[in-house]
Amino acid sequence: MTKWVYGFGDGKAEGEQGMKNLLGGKGANLAEMSNLGLPVPPGFTVTTEVCTYYYANDRSYPPELRAQVEAALAEIGRITGKAFGDARNPLLVSVRSGARASMPGMMDTVLNLGLNDTTVAAVAAASNNERFAWDSYRRFITMFSDVVLGVDHGHFEEILDTYKERKGYVLDTDLQAADWKTLVGQYKALVLEELGKPFPEDPQEQLWGAIGAVFASWMNARAITYRSLHAIPAEWGTAVNVQAMVFGNRGDTSATGVAFTRNPSTGEHALYGEFLINAQGEDVVAGIRTPQPISKAAALAGASNKPSMEEAMPSAFAEFVGITKVLEKHYRDMQDIEFTVEDNKLWMLQTRSGKRTAKASLRIAVEMAKEGLISEEEAVGRIDPGALDQLLHPTIDPKAERIEIARGLPASPGAASGEIVFTSEEAEAGKAAGKTVILVRQETSPEDIKGMLAASGILTRLGGMTSHAAVVARGWGKPCVSGAGSIRVDTAAGTLLAGGKTYKKGDVITIDGSTGQVLAGKIAMVQPELSGEFAELMTWADGVRRMKVRTNAETPADARQARSFGAEGIGLCRTEHMFFDEGRIVAMREMILSDDEKGRRAALAKLLPMQREDFRQLFEIMSGLPVTIRLLDPPLHEFLPHSEEEIAEVATAMGASAAKLRARAQELHEFNPMLGFRGCRLAIAFPEIAEMQARAIFEAAVEAAASTGQPVTPEIMVPLVATRAELDLVKARIDAMAQAVEKEKGVKLVYQVGTMIELPRAAIRAGEIAESAEFFSFGTNDLTQTTIGISRDDAASFLGTYVQKGIFATDPFVSIDQEGVGALVEIGVERGRKQRANLKLGICGEHGGDPASIAFCERSGLDYVSCSPFRVPIARLAAAQAALEAKK
Repeated sequence: MTKWVYGFGDGKAEGEQGMKNLLGGKGANLAEMSNLGLPVPPGFTVTTEVCTYYYANDRSYPPELRAQVEAALAEIGRITGKAFGDARNPLLVSVRSGARASMPGMMDTVLNLGLNDTTVAAVAAASNNERFAWDSYRRFITMFSDVVLGVDHGHFEEILDTYKERKGYVLDTDLQAADWKTLVGQYKALVLEELGKPFPEDPQEQLWGAIGAVFASWMNARAITYRSLHAIPAEWGTAVNVQAMVFGNRGDTSATGVAFTRNPSTGEHALYGEFLINAQGEDVVAGIRTPQPISKAAALAGASNKPSMEEAMPSAFAEFVGITKVLEKHYRDMQDIEFTVEDNKLWMLQTRSGKRTAKASLRIAVEMAKEGLISEEEAVGRIDPGALDQLLHPTIDPKAERIEIARGLPASPGAASGEIVFTSEEAEAGKAAGKTVILVRQETSPEDIKGMLAASGILTRLGGMTSHAAVVARGWGKPCVSGAGSIRVDTAAGTLLAGGKTYKKGDVITIDGSTGQVLAGKIAMVQPELSGEFAELMTWADGVRRMKVRTNAETPADARQARSFGAEGIGLCRTEHMFFDEGRIVAMREMILSDDEKGRRAALAKLLPMQREDFRQLFEIMSGLPVTIRLLDPPLHEFLPHSEEEIAEVATAMGASAAKLRARAQELHEFNPMLGFRGCRLAIAFPEIAEMQARAIFEAAVEAAASTGQPVTPEIMVPLVATRAELDLVKARIDAMAQAVEKEKGVKLVYQVGTMIELPRAAIRAGEIAESAEFFSFGTNDLTQTTIGISRDDAASFLGTYVQKGIFATDPFVSIDQEGVGALVEIGVERGRKQRANLKLGICGEHGGDPASIAFCERSGLDYVSCSPFRVPIARLAAAQAALEAKK
């Protein structure tokens, strides 16, 4: 018989941490903590396989499940001395989700399950605390109605707010037992009115309703969105954890909290967290009340006027600190922990590897390696390469004037300026319109996830450092300021009151997630300096990396930026970008309009010194590192004006005939320019273009070698080659120019001529092409277009649907299509190297900065990847991780 339910508690468990796929992350860690002998309320986990069964069998359960759940409930009752549904000594439980991958805030939870009009009286009598019992009951009704019955949570909040206002109460803790009794009656009346049937009193009906709701929540809109963003497969499913309730809302000797064993924003090795006295866990993360600091040090640093847990509950705090050390040493990673103190007794409710910023990830990994918890190679493997993007963007210039209009908690570091928006829909619309926006909310909820993704930063009035906004923002590397209590947010009116001034939608503010400041207007930013733990980890990564990492750059600024990020040369210099400059486009157009070769050469002679200077600067910046220069690639019509107004303007500026200009533009017009008169076809039809560029390259190489004292070995790349004959024709012109420059300058040039493999035929005939080519660079942007037969510029209308329907695992222009495009790359590698053993191989499409594509390049035996400057550190780390994976 299949085992669908695994129990834990009382110092033992049927599962362990290695069973995450079956028990989910939460269930596996609850079992592990139980096995470690930590104080964990007893419970059981319904496996992820039940979730899979549930969706495969029309939302029904395996026939053996009910009996296994009843047996597990009885075991919880044995341990606690209570019985589920018993009128005199009732066992109350929580029902929580627990997916294999952490999905904070995405799934649904129900607490205090088992309460009804009978058992609430028993709880009140047993605890000698009537207020606690009715407070727990109202919480259960609210959660169960929202999660299971579909009655919107806002209705209950509206009833509560109206009642508090009428009674003159400010906080929920101001309400007494009689108040909660009244509100429970009003809540139940609301359910009856909304659903036409009463709130369920039967604990068994409650339990199975909650279990079903957790499984159903796996497919709710926000969970689907989160899984899509984080590449979590739907077939993984979620487990359900049912656990005996422990209560942090039993009065001033009880509390609940969330803590990290290290600071998730900075990585500092210090306990970081918040707690609330007389509260339940949802109160901490929901931002309903302002949490208190967990330690005296944190209270002092935050200038808090409320006692820390260390001061208010010293015994429980001391035990908690000891447990955090045990957990971090056991899991060998920073832990995110949820706990409850019930009548001064500490209970552990959850532990998991904590989400953190990239900055914190680096510091934690490096420090743990130095502490001996993990190896240097493990430290390299622990950093998500894509997360480094968080460190590579501007922060507020320290010299800039700051007009502070509010201050909150520094919930996620970094800074952003943008137009204020108040809803997710406005954020998405703003981003779609090309605007930078700051999402301003009273507090965020999981429903805001799309707007949070679209926004450049997030500002909330409520919530703490572990609120939903803070956790999600840190995970995405977006700046966030939470708990800015002095601001007033009116979403309906579209206004933000801050610093005595009213701001409307579209007004610009800046938030600094590192200080918690909210600033008026747009503030100047500065580029980051990558040092400290970043530099140290990168040194470790470079020590294990096999592939080189180059950059795509054609301007000195890009080249210098890439060098500062550790680029080991230029893998793609797109020379056409150099011709669009205002001072050069005229000469380029003269060349295109010329009627004969003599006219074209005269125009190209004007471009020669400009090109030579471009290349000289790049060679000098790279100082002996390889530089791959691609000859002119795009079709000539791209350099010509198109509208009548532009044609007239250009004709006047050039002293040319507008009619001639118009005729030439029409003559060069193509129905499919991507497959038209471009690439090597230009060099074959107009060899003088390739000759000018080759001369500029060789003369620049001579000058740069003299100025730097470093040898310069240019790599000249011929684009869009489909046959060896094409390459041979262009290569002959390049070689002839090299000989001419050698003779003129009295030097011996060292250079290589190769090609970009961006057509399927070139990959298939790679052996033949390698007879002439000394290197290949796979241009996977065009290779993807020509292999799959889709235009990158026009595919947005359907690619999302293709990914959603599973036709493509991901956008093939973001991550290489390994089965199709990747197969052609592998053919090109194999056949090219078979012909020329020392053939240099690289990739220079956008995939050169994608970690999954880099891993493919490592497996395929490429020598280097090339990517945009800001992705160089990502590529360095991804290449190191790929090399480590290849060793396994």
